[in-house]
Amino acid sequence: MLLHIDSSPRTQGSVTREVTAAFAAAWREAHPNAGYTYRDLSAEPLPHVDGEVVAAREGVDRHELEQRLKGELRAADTILIGAPMYNFSVPSSLKAWLDWVLVPEFFVDQETGVGALTDKRVVVVTARGGSYAPGTPRHGFDFQEPYLRAVFAMVGLDRDLEFVHAELTLAHARPQLAQFRELADASRADAHRVVRELAAQSR
Repeated sequence: MLLHIDSSPRTQGSVTREVTAAFAAAWREAHPNAGYTYRDLSAEPLPHVDGEVVAAREGVDRHELEQRLKGELRAADTILIGAPMYNFSVPSSLKAWLDWVLVPEFFVDQETGVGALTDKRVVVVTARGGSYAPGTPRHGFDFQEPYLRAVFAMVGLDRDLEFVHAELTLAHARPQLAQFRELADASRADAHRVVRELAAQSR
């Protein structure tokens, strides 16, 4: 099953939505009999984890929303996430989802390094207004990919984890970035090529 998650607040002109949709279409064509679940964290934002949720986690009756979200994650073979860069990191809607699903019962065993989610594949599609590639002035400002790698490692989702970056997405909107428009177009086209290849390989 494919669990497809979008977190961009933009419904029109969103690069992450465009590229994740391309992956999902190719994946569903390659796996016509597999299940598919879509969650739009902008259209249907999740509440932030609060004291009531924490208390429920400590009791017998777990929170119903948490159970549903964890069930989607358990059922998925491939997890597709659209994550635009916001203030050098991820949107708060995506952070809220992570807070709901990345719970101790999914943490990897410290001795074996294996957990309940270890065998799943994760593809993260990002969009960045500028460039944060190695060697660029803002490489050290990328708290998006390192953060996601760190939290996914807690639950074993780092073993089959791919990032697809579409960079310089603001080049056509900001005059000061006009010189990078060809690079932006190339990055976007490359993101589409890569996700099609990954979709053909996915389970």
